[in-house]
Amino acid sequence: MNSSLGVQDFNELLRDLATTSALTEAAVLLGCLGLSWLVCMLLRRMVKVNGAVIFGRNVVDGVLFPLVALVLAVIARHLLMGVVKVAVFRVAIPILLSLALIRFAVRVLSAAFPNSSWMRATERTISWIAWIAVVLWITGVMPAVLEELDSVRWQVAGGMVSLRTMIEGALTAGVVMVMALWLSSAIERKIIHGTGDDLSMRKMVSNIVRALLLFVGLLFAMSAVGINLTALSVLGGAVGVGLGFGLQKIAANYISGFVILAERSLRIGDMVKVDNFEGRVTDIRTRYTVIRSLGGREAVVPNEMLITQRVENLSLADPRVLIQTMVQVAYGTDVRALQPKLVDAILKVERVIADPAPGVQLSNFAADGMDLTINFWIRDPENGQGQVKSDVHLAVLDVLNAEDIQIPFPQRVMHTIVRHEGPDGAPVPQPERP
Repeated sequence: MNSSLGVQDFNELLRDLATTSALTEAAVLLGCLGLSWLVCMLLRRMVKVNGAVIFGRNVVDGVLFPLVALVLAVIARHLLMGVVKVAVFRVAIPILLSLALIRFAVRVLSAAFPNSSWMRATERTISWIAWIAVVLWITGVMPAVLEELDSVRWQVAGGMVSLRTMIEGALTAGVVMVMALWLSSAIERKIIHGTGDDLSMRKMVSNIVRALLLFVGLLFAMSAVGINLTALSVLGGAVGVGLGFGLQKIAANYISGFVILAERSLRIGDMVKVDNFEGRVTDIRTRYTVIRSLGGREAVVPNEMLITQRVENLSLADPRVLIQTMVQVAYGTDVRALQPKLVDAILKVERVIADPAPGVQLSNFAADGMDLTINFWIRDPENGQGQVKSDVHLAVLDVLNAEDIQIPFPQRVMHTIVRHEGPDGAPVPQPERP
């Protein structure tokens, strides 16, 4: 009976679309779309947000455009109901609603999982489900499909569950999880780009907020599906046992991540050395920390290692770093007069700082010359040490060349002994040298 009524409604809709009043509706619908575009463009210029879930990258590819068009279309439909027989808006409103839901779900998932490989498949799945629902609704077949789904039942835990209930619960759970991801992403973006210099602390707060919102969303999703939440007490005990035995390493890494962020022993931007790997901390997650070396390599270090092992932090208390090098000058050089000239030349190197000042020390009397140890400081170790060390060496070389001071090279004195032997092989005594 419902299917025959649906076919009759669809045939009536086709007849109404062929009338001249449908042209009036189409003109009003185009006006709604144009007004929606104008509203989105004005709001985009006022807010000045690019790439967000609401606005998107362009004027029409965000959630706001189909949402505003949907509101205007609903208002226009109510205004036209007493004037013409509504037909175009019966098709346009479900399409705009479906488009808004698709845009919202896809934008939120793309923002929450930007580098995920399964996002394309998820986007297609959501689009297919939404457009199939629109087609069933417009053609009037939806009531018959829902009735058939409701007739498929089976017994679960002493109660009857229908296929329709399971599908509706799954869709509701999906909507709740998408809303939770949207809120968590918006709050995280607001915290990360907020005021203040402590990026690590803001990162910790954003991780906590994201975890709490996802947990609350999961509870609502489970309730929507029909799972009794009172049974979670038993499940929680089982999960606790599993964490204690099988997931203790993962749990330790998560706890260590929050400890690192709370104690601020490591911060984003610090230069550290962990397990003979030196680099700059680029990100601190709840499970691991990303360290990028000056050569471009990245190391993913579990947070537990940063808690239990020795970590050299070059930027924890003071970003200034001491660099040492050495040069050797020939014996006879006036070292006292040379020291201030070398210090002045080193101070002219771009990245060398004046406080603490560079120093030149006579550190050793070697076999071939006198060793001078050069100490200087920099405050940007994340830019590397090789270039600034080379610049200091060139400055020292210029001073030595200008003062005509030689850098000695290894020299050895060799003594040759000549032995004279007689016919019988006995050594012949040589006359003494005067």
